[in-house]
Amino acid sequence: MSLLNRTGKDTVSSENAEQPATRRGLAHSIDNYFEITARGSNVLREFRGGLATFFAMCYIVVLNPLILSSADGSGHTLGIPQVAAVTAVVAGVTTIAMGAWAKYPFALAAGLGVNAFVSATIATTKNLTWPEVMGLVLIAGIVMFLLVLSGLREAVMRAVPAGLKTAIVVGIGLFIAIIGLVNAGFVRRIPDAAHTTVPLQLGQDGKLLGWPTLVFVFGLVLTIILVVRKVKGGILIGIVASTLFAMGLQLFTHTASSQNDPSGWSLMIPAVPGTFFSLPDLSLIGKVDLFGAFAHLGIMSALLLTFTILLSVFFDAMGTMTGLASEAGLVDENNNMKNANRVLLVDAAGSMAGGFGSVSANEIFVESAAGIAEGARTGLASLVTGALFLLAAFFAPLVAIVPFEAVAPALVIVGFMMASQVRKVDWSDYGIAIPAFLTFILMPFTYSIANGLGAGFIAYVIIRIAQGRAREVHVLMWGVAAAFVVYFGMGTIQQILGIG
Repeated sequence: MSLLNRTGKDTVSSENAEQPATRRGLAHSIDNYFEITARGSNVLREFRGGLATFFAMCYIVVLNPLILSSADGSGHTLGIPQVAAVTAVVAGVTTIAMGAWAKYPFALAAGLGVNAFVSATIATTKNLTWPEVMGLVLIAGIVMFLLVLSGLREAVMRAVPAGLKTAIVVGIGLFIAIIGLVNAGFVRRIPDAAHTTVPLQLGQDGKLLGWPTLVFVFGLVLTIILVVRKVKGGILIGIVASTLFAMGLQLFTHTASSQNDPSGWSLMIPAVPGTFFSLPDLSLIGKVDLFGAFAHLGIMSALLLTFTILLSVFFDAMGTMTGLASEAGLVDENNNMKNANRVLLVDAAGSMAGGFGSVSANEIFVESAAGIAEGARTGLASLVTGALFLLAAFFAPLVAIVPFEAVAPALVIVGFMMASQVRKVDWSDYGIAIPAFLTFILMPFTYSIANGLGAGFIAYVIIRIAQGRAREVHVLMWGVAAAFVVYFGMGTIQQILGIG
C-alpha cells in the first residue's frame, strides 16, 4: 500500500519503488555500455535495425550450403543440412561478439567471395579434402588475427587517403545495389555473353517476366515511397510487406525456383514450410586438417593459396567496415573509426571460426547497411541479429520463407544512400579522383570489394609517382599496392608453378 505524507503526496513503499529504480538502472547501464544515446539512437531503432540486417542477409543460411555442396578433390561433398546449421551458428556467435565487445552494428556470416573461391578453385584441386581446404582458411584467419594484434591492419586502414575511403563507401553502395538487382532477377547475366555486345540484360531476354519480378518492383516502389516520406522503419516495413506479398502470390501461382523455371524465384520459395523446427547438426565443427594441404600441394603452392584467401578477407572486411561506419556517422573527420581494432579482431576471429566450422571464412556483411539505414548505430543491433541467426539454426525452414526478391529493394535503396557520398571526392585532384573512380566501378563490375580496393591503391601509387608527389604516399600504401600486384598476378603465378 502507499501512504500519504504530511504534504498530502503519495509516498510509494520502498518495496514497490525498487523495481522501477532497478529497471531504470539497467536501462541506463545498457545505454552507457552501448553508447546508444551518445550515438543518437534508441533501443527501438537498434532492435529495428537488427531485424532489418537479419532479413537482408539470412539468405546466407540457405545459399552457403549450396555453394559449398560441390565435391572436393577427393570426390567428397559437405552435407547441406550440416553446413546450413553451422553457417547459422557461427554467424550468430561472431555477430553477437561484434555487438557485445566491439559495439558496432555490423553482422558477420560466411563471406560470399571467399566461399565461392574456396569451392570453385581450391576445393577442386586433385586429392585435396574439405578438412584440408578449411585448414587453409583457418591458417589465413590465424595470420590475420596476428596482424591485427600487431596493429598492422589498423595502421593500413589509417594510411588510406580520405578520398579513397570515400570511394570505398560509394563502391560498396554500388556493389550492394547490383547485388540486389541481380538477386532479384531484374538484371541478369546473358547466358552466352561472349557472342553479344553486353554482358548483362534487363530481366529475361530484355523483358521483365515472372511473379518474382513483380514482388521486387512492388517492394522497390513501396520502399522508395516510405523512405521519401521518412517513415520510421520504412526499409524493414518494405521487406516484411514484400515477403507477405510474395507468400500471397505463391499460394495462387505455385511458382517454381529459377533452377526449374528461368522466371521463377531466384533461390528461396516463399511458401509455408511443412515443418518449422529442426535440431541443428553441428558435426562439421572441428573437422579441419591444419597442415594437410601443405603435404598434398607442397609448401609454396599452399602458401600462395593461403595468401590469396588472406588478402581477400583482409581487404574485403577493411573496405566493408570503413563504408558502413562512414554511412552510420561513426567516423571522425579523417574517416577513422573509434576502437577499430576490436572490430578487426572480431572479424579475424570470424575467419578462424568459419574455417574451424567448415563453412568458410566469416566476415562483415555489406548487408549490415540495411540495419544502419534503419537507424542502427550500436552493438545492440548486432545482438539482435546474432540472436536471430542462432534461432535460425533451429528454425531453418522459416528462414527460407524470405525470398531474395523481397530483400533486394532494400539493398538498392541502401546502395543509393551510400553512393550519394560520391560528392565528397575531390575530382580536381586526379591522384585521388582516378583511383577513386577505379575503386567504386570495379567493386560492382567484378563482384569483389578487394578487387576495387586493389585497383584503386595501385593507381593511387602510380599516379602520385607520375605527379612527382611520391613522398605523399604512406609507406604502408607502397606495401599494400605491391601485395595487390601479386594478388592480381596470382593466376599467372599459379600457372607457372603448375597449381590446378
